[in-house]
Amino acid sequence: MADAKLKPKSVDGTEEHGAEKSRPEKASTVEAGPPPDAIEPSPDLTPEEAEQARKRYLLRRFWISARRYWGRGGDRFAWPCSIILLAMICMNVGFQYGINRWNRGIFDAIERHDAGTVYYLSAVFVPLVLGSVALVTAQVYVRMMIQRRWRSWLTAAVIARWLANGRYYQLNLIGGDHKNPEARISEDLRIATEAPVDFIAGVISAFLSASTFIVVLWTIGGALDLPVAGMTITIPGFLVVTAVLYAVITSTVIAIIGRHFVQVSEVKNQVEAELRYTLTRVRENGESIALLGGEEEERSDLDRTFSNVLKQWALLARQHMRTTFVSHGSMLIAPVVPLLLCAPKFLHGEMTLGEIMQAASAFAIVQNAFGWLVDNYPRLADWNACARRIASLMASLDGLERAEQSDALRRIKHGQTEGNAILNLNDLSVSLDDGTAVVKETQVEIAPGERVLVAGESGSGKSTLVRAIAGLWPWGHGSVDFHADRRLFMLPQRPYIPSGTLRRAVAYPRAADSWTAEEVKAALAKVGLDYLNERIEEDAPWDQILSGGEKQRLAFARLLLHHPDIIVLDEATSALDEKSQDRMMETLIEEMPTVTIISVAHRAELEAFHSRKITLERRKGGAKLVSDIDLGPRKARRSLIMRVLDTRR
Repeated sequence: MADAKLKPKSVDGTEEHGAEKSRPEKASTVEAGPPPDAIEPSPDLTPEEAEQARKRYLLRRFWISARRYWGRGGDRFAWPCSIILLAMICMNVGFQYGINRWNRGIFDAIERHDAGTVYYLSAVFVPLVLGSVALVTAQVYVRMMIQRRWRSWLTAAVIARWLANGRYYQLNLIGGDHKNPEARISEDLRIATEAPVDFIAGVISAFLSASTFIVVLWTIGGALDLPVAGMTITIPGFLVVTAVLYAVITSTVIAIIGRHFVQVSEVKNQVEAELRYTLTRVRENGESIALLGGEEEERSDLDRTFSNVLKQWALLARQHMRTTFVSHGSMLIAPVVPLLLCAPKFLHGEMTLGEIMQAASAFAIVQNAFGWLVDNYPRLADWNACARRIASLMASLDGLERAEQSDALRRIKHGQTEGNAILNLNDLSVSLDDGTAVVKETQVEIAPGERVLVAGESGSGKSTLVRAIAGLWPWGHGSVDFHADRRLFMLPQRPYIPSGTLRRAVAYPRAADSWTAEEVKAALAKVGLDYLNERIEEDAPWDQILSGGEKQRLAFARLLLHHPDIIVLDEATSALDEKSQDRMMETLIEEMPTVTIISVAHRAELEAFHSRKITLERRKGGAKLVSDIDLGPRKARRSLIMRVLDTRR
């Protein structure tokens, strides 16, 4: 979570002043209007039927957002590129037909020993091949451009919704199938947008090829007379009938043996994502694991996770083996079938060699067209799984967005204070997303420059309360009102250190060049990190290099640069010793004497730096504010003691 992301909001919820956020461009009109309604499965359904209904809904949910690429607010190049791709597919079928006709001509010429025609057709073959190759190459370029632009557009839309109103944080607080959103956005969304373009282009090409060459087979093959029991049975278009029956048989067999492909592929993607998540957790928490000597336990956990991956890969391999057995066998047999069927007519002089070769080529093209879905069934299964995973994330974002727009689940309001108060908590109650109360009916008014300490036993809801004040926690009722035009800055217990230079880490969330190098160095010196001044332009993994205490000092340096009006400290000095903690608080108060501070902390020593203390007590039905006392006299005594100690030093 960014330390300075949060700012007071106006009555209508728009952000005012403060550091600007960078947002994906093109995402402003993507999800215009309310989110789609969630469809709850009927209670009369069995668990299996309910799961199938859920999967169908997720596919529909994916298309609700994905198809808007071709609608209003979508990419202006979407339809032109799609039309160009369709035209290229049609032209490519034309080239296929031309090469098919060439096969007939060249073999007829060879049969007649017509050297002139053979030489002529040989010369014609070169432009046919060059034209077909150029067309297919251009078709690949246009198809991949549509995939790239569609992925870019939809990724920008999902990321915009994910980052809006702190939803990326709120997803951690609610239930639902949205684990590993980063993998869903990067990998699953890529497959979910690449595969449909390939499928649609492939289906159109297969349909046009089948339609064109079925006519060729019907025209060339004619009818077949079969003598049966003294009778002659005439089969019109026997090559077409054979092609259709052959395709139906192979497709049916593939569908039967591959009926579990979708389920196996979906589970495989899930366990792969879990392995990536586990590895990421080890990397992010490497220091704690190393200090505790937890390598064996982590290795055991990784082995269990990887065993699940191997198990699912074995199941998927069996599915691939079965489908490959049928599809490869079909591919070998298909070219021979028309030759055997046409051989009697050729031997009786009813067909030429060129017609047989044309029929064989057309038959193979029709089989490829009919078998396209069979050959791509594994990829279709993989797409189903990926589309559902990204749709699950969309559905969870829908739930948060519906909660923002609906009064069914009450939400904390944000407005402006009246009078001189900089912050008001008006009948503020904080609850979980299911309505369970955490903090009940808090009424507090904070004046400019006050320093308020929020205390209470662990689990009493202190951190939840300050997150509600900062705008991160939306559930509850009542209101949090800020004074107009005041900026808020929050320091969590674990400060976020972005990748890049140390200068960028100090300036975050503003750009690294928002302050001069001298200003950044001065801020670091004030918090006791002046020994890092010579490294502020160094690009290094600072999140791993800095200790917990150094990260908290760096967060205070950010405060000094941003100079906000309200500061929320959530255990922001927990990694510092008492002496360093006192220096941080003294520096903060000295540099920003008029700043308003709201602190959550367990250390009694921090009372000396605050003017008020609010105590929460955990009770059944939610924590309540049980005391609000003035710390003025204690603060004065503490200041006197500190002055004496400073004099002795």
